[in-house]
Amino acid sequence: MRLRRALGSGFERAMRSVLLMLSRRRFIGRLATRLPFTRPMVARFIVGETLEAALPAMRRMRASGYRTTVDILGEAVTSDSAARAAAAAYVAAIPALDDAGLDVNVSLKLSQMGLGLARGLARENVARVLTAAAAARGFVRIDMEDHRTTDATLALWRELRPLMAGSGDVGVVLQSALRRTPADAEALIAEGARIRLCKGAYKEPTAVAYPDKADVDAAYVAVMERLLTAGTYPALATHDDRIADRAVAYAREHAIGPERFEFQMLYGVRRDLQERLLRDGWTVRIYVPFGEQWYPYVMRRFAERPANVAFLVGSLWRERRRG
Repeated sequence: MRLRRALGSGFERAMRSVLLMLSRRRFIGRLATRLPFTRPMVARFIVGETLEAALPAMRRMRASGYRTTVDILGEAVTSDSAARAAAAAYVAAIPALDDAGLDVNVSLKLSQMGLGLARGLARENVARVLTAAAAARGFVRIDMEDHRTTDATLALWRELRPLMAGSGDVGVVLQSALRRTPADAEALIAEGARIRLCKGAYKEPTAVAYPDKADVDAAYVAVMERLLTAGTYPALATHDDRIADRAVAYAREHAIGPERFEFQMLYGVRRDLQERLLRDGWTVRIYVPFGEQWYPYVMRRFAERPANVAFLVGSLWRERRRG
């Protein structure tokens, strides 16, 4: 057993190194958009490189009954100008979504807003986005990144939330993989926070996160049920049939209607599950990423947890079998 774990750990480290190396090879990304056999895979998970390219897909989703949240791709910026440009892209996208009759609902990362450069820079940029969203009575979700940014993310959310008081709202994300999450959830429930719960895509130290999938899943279900009972319109971000079915069963057992929470799923992932939940009357919001930074984004997500590669392949296989 110990040997098997060591081999698995070694393989994962090697995969992570390869994927991170590939993430820096932009020419591979450009090639992937041109090759006939990779272009459909890219289009499966990314709606385009501009908002204009994304709008038709979002209109189709809305016509089918889905809600949407927009993620303008980009993270871990390396200059103040890049951080300010990212904020400007969101500020421009918010009225465009409103004019198009789509959900004024966006998701952003603090590393994209400049948190890794200076807290004040990130605060300034997020405040610009929240002010624009408040003018449109929209909603902003601050995504959670690795555990080193959790305290800073929650502190910035608390500091800036008053900017949207009475006009839209801003929410946060918790990851069930982190051991601290139940305590964070209780504090945020008391504050009336709108929480998105996910498992967590980051490979974290065992001191702060559960290393085994079974423990991550069990933690997810426990926090999920607490949010369904006492949370403020929680968002359950999962592509796991068993967890989605448990959420549905719990909601029915406790007379929790679809107006009190929503499922959230990535664009192009588990479309079969998306359709089933929607067909059964539950609210489903699709996380819609677009932008020129799609290639490093996708590769870094895989590098953070190489098992995500197998997960996406498995998702495609399950859809093919059920199609």
